[in-house]
Amino acid sequence: MSGASEKPGVLNGFEETVKDFWVSRPRRPHAGRKLAGVAAAIGYRYGIDPVVVRVALVVTTVFGGFGVPFYLLGWLFLPGESDEVSGFESLIGRGRSSVSPAFAVVLMVLTVVSAGGSITGSWFDGGGLISCALIAAALYLLHRARGHENRPAPVAARTSYPAFTGNGAFTMTDTAEAPSPARGWDPLAADPAGWDLPDAPPPPEPQPTPPPRASHHHGVQRGPRSKVGSATFALAVVTAGAGVLAGLNGATWFDAQHIVGLVLGVVGIGLVAGAFARGGRGLIGLAIPLAIVGLVLTTAPFKDFDVRGGLGDLKPTPHSPAELQAVYQHAAGDIRLDLTELPEGAPYATAVSNGAGDTTVIVPSNADVTFDCHTGAGETSCFGRSSDGVGEPALVGTDNGPDGPGGQKITLKVSNNVGNVEVRRD
Repeated sequence: MSGASEKPGVLNGFEETVKDFWVSRPRRPHAGRKLAGVAAAIGYRYGIDPVVVRVALVVTTVFGGFGVPFYLLGWLFLPGESDEVSGFESLIGRGRSSVSPAFAVVLMVLTVVSAGGSITGSWFDGGGLISCALIAAALYLLHRARGHENRPAPVAARTSYPAFTGNGAFTMTDTAEAPSPARGWDPLAADPAGWDLPDAPPPPEPQPTPPPRASHHHGVQRGPRSKVGSATFALAVVTAGAGVLAGLNGATWFDAQHIVGLVLGVVGIGLVAGAFARGGRGLIGLAIPLAIVGLVLTTAPFKDFDVRGGLGDLKPTPHSPAELQAVYQHAAGDIRLDLTELPEGAPYATAVSNGAGDTTVIVPSNADVTFDCHTGAGETSCFGRSSDGVGEPALVGTDNGPDGPGGQKITLKVSNNVGNVEVRRD
């Protein structure tokens, strides 16, 4: 027994589904492609808007980096619309493809490099493996549900036939059709009516085109609207809120880039679910800006942006060692820390961490200050030393004041993500 399903269009088991997917792989079309036509091929094959597929690839690229190697794999293993086989199969001599053997080798190298980078260099821990699993699961479920629809017609293999050159010689020519027996001189002097030629295969039956969905504007009731988009948006908001609350309560893992990654993952799952429910296109408008924010947080020097510490301006002036905090932490707003009211005595040490905003620290005029000042993007000025720009190194050193060593010992560390930093004497 073959194990095939008795019902048309229904596949039994994982192995049968995978084999059927390979046999009826999407074909990269000539029209509607943006680069190689991988997204368009998947969209047309399974009845999904190619824009949704492209956004899903962007989401998986940002979320874990696997969108790029997946696209390269599709370019390598999905045949073109008029190709006999894929670029990889053509490389090993299985047939003809528009992808040249040299370019197929380039695609293989790029696939290996990008796949390794997505697994080892992902900004979201384990994101490469997660995005790979999501893509594989989505393709598997899509083929299980819609693999019987829009099956591509196979391209006939090109065959070599002998051709008479006119000077008594024969040559081998590659053509998709056998030469016509009624054309010119017959070297065998045979009756063309007696030739037993195989009948041409019947043309494939055209797939029925589903009727367009009518709307209220034409007086016809619209089909039920999918709730995938609304449910995904609500879940994304809840995920973002929960991540921010966890960060504010001391969970250090929930920084800005991880929260954006979680929300982007929720939106990506919603896009996949919307592909099955034929809805959720509105999530594209949410996925694109999230992807941009994720890229910025990943590559910018202030990627460790902290959401803890509250919002608004902060102006502490401690008057005793007990009032001096070990860390002054703020999410967004200006900080002005005045240390001039502290009594002289034992050494003091404090740190200031600000997410977005200007930070100013004022120390006593004769204090001996050991400092470490840094900002991800902005201007840093500490005791006459300064730097300005993005990603500049920290200003580190010791300043003993105009009277030289012998004053109050203060150890100070100031760290900003975005904004100006200034440390000065009163």
